Amino acid sequence: MKLSRWKSVGASFLAICGFAILVSAAPGPPHFQTADTAAHEVSLALDPSQSKLHWSVDSTLHMVHGTFVIKRGSVVLDPETGKASGEIIVLVTSGESGNNSRDQKMHKEVLQSAKFPEAIFKPSRVEGRVSRAGASDVKLHGILSIHGSDHELLIPVHAELANDRWKGAAKFEVPYIQWGLKDPSNFLLKVKPVVNVEVDMSGPLNPK
Repeated sequence: MKLSRWKSVGASFLAICGFAILVSAAPGPPHFQTADTAAHEVSLALDPSQSKLHWSVDSTLHMVHGTFVIKRGSVVLDPETGKASGEIIVLVTSGESGNNSRDQKMHKEVLQSAKFPEAIFKPSRVEGRVSRAGASDVKLHGILSIHGSDHELLIPVHAELANDRWKGAAKFEVPYIQWGLKDPSNFLLKVKPVVNVEVDMSGPLNPK
């Protein structure tokens, strides 16, 4: 009787061990998270030849206007989760306002562009509905790295997606003095502490 019972227990133990070995050897369930996430994403690449950053700052004498070159950029958005990634790089050394002496002072004393040649915006989250075709008005959260410091930024963006191309426009303000850049004002000229920025963007949609 005891021998029969131990045989039964032994057989059960062997069966369990065999089942465990088969389960461990069998391939696990497929993971579709990466593919599924990729299917939801909208990828926007910036074409530097079709994109430009315009800036303006007011003073007691007149409004100064200028531009910066966008070196490169790409933004990936997930309309399902609101997550965003990528980066947009602006060449600080390309900044100009049409006045050589003023631009030299801007680069040497304010921007210190020889030391900080690039400004980089890295998006982290998109607020609002992203349409896969047609127009969208959203807000892009992210970090702007400029002049050696990181600053949170919220940028309203209007974008239009069609076929394999997209275009967009963004407007925001940069409180440059608050962010640690030098105030260019003097006893004759007072410059506003905020720069108005407008970005025109265009490029391929979901590039391969």
